[in-house]
Amino acid sequence: MNIVFTFRPPRKLQEQLRERFPEEEFLYYKSIDEADKLHTAEVIVTFGGDLTAEHISACKELKWIMAASAGIENMPVEAIAERNILVTNARGIHKIPMAEFTMGYMLNHVKRFPELQELQSEGVWNKRLPLEELAGKQLLVIGTGAIGSEIARLALAFRMDTIGVNRSGSPNEQFDEVYTVDQLLDVLPLADFVVAVLPSTEETKFLLEKEHFQAMKKTAAFINIGRGDLVEESVLIEALDNEEIARAYLDVFIDEPLPADHPFWSQERLTVTPHISSITSKYVPRAMDIFSFNLDVYKRGEEGYKNKVDIDRGY
Repeated sequence: MNIVFTFRPPRKLQEQLRERFPEEEFLYYKSIDEADKLHTAEVIVTFGGDLTAEHISACKELKWIMAASAGIENMPVEAIAERNILVTNARGIHKIPMAEFTMGYMLNHVKRFPELQELQSEGVWNKRLPLEELAGKQLLVIGTGAIGSEIARLALAFRMDTIGVNRSGSPNEQFDEVYTVDQLLDVLPLADFVVAVLPSTEETKFLLEKEHFQAMKKTAAFINIGRGDLVEESVLIEALDNEEIARAYLDVFIDEPLPADHPFWSQERLTVTPHISSITSKYVPRAMDIFSFNLDVYKRGEEGYKNKVDIDRGY
């Protein structure tokens, strides 16, 4: 079978795939625009945002798409569903780097590292800069899946109290308490940190509204590492301008890359990072481990895929 990659994994990973599956034809391209044999693919491995409905239509032999990412909101899901094409993703590989990144945000917030760096650059010795601790702080995580659970696990090690929010309110061992999304307004006033780790679905799009930020502590920090369409950007800017929350840390945005003239860049109490919380040198190797496992399953014609995506639900 032809297996087409719309990105090029490191050479070592290419060699590992070739050794493990010597009978398969792996075709690697820098981008989908260069993939002149895409139409021959039975399997496409992609980061997900490059495929169009036209690509799906042109790939007559296509039976499986491996998305080396978690979200499929930028994929032509209707065209994929119409052909009943199998989709798997890399869900779960993000939990370690994204949880560490979130802890970095929170430590940055209480220890005020940027201000200490600024004092150093000015040659100022200021021992009166008030610092805080994570211990005893209330962490509220919206989304208690693999990433949210890992964030909570690390937070417990810092002696934080952990509250989870999910659709069902089902308990999770990493959280002291878990509530439903319908109870969000009731628990937001408890949180010192509100961390959103939700996928982009019809249920989550613009879930957070003005009333949610008004319900938060004025000293709270809001962190979004899930998807940018969780909140209208104007709503968040208004919350910051009105000092309804102390600070926001954003790694995801509605439009990416974030335009150079976007007001987020100049908002003093907002930290922008370029959607990199999940990216480390271990990202692609972990994704390829899932792909290799599933390729074995696919070749045997069995069930038991890791991370099989429900197209209707979006994850």
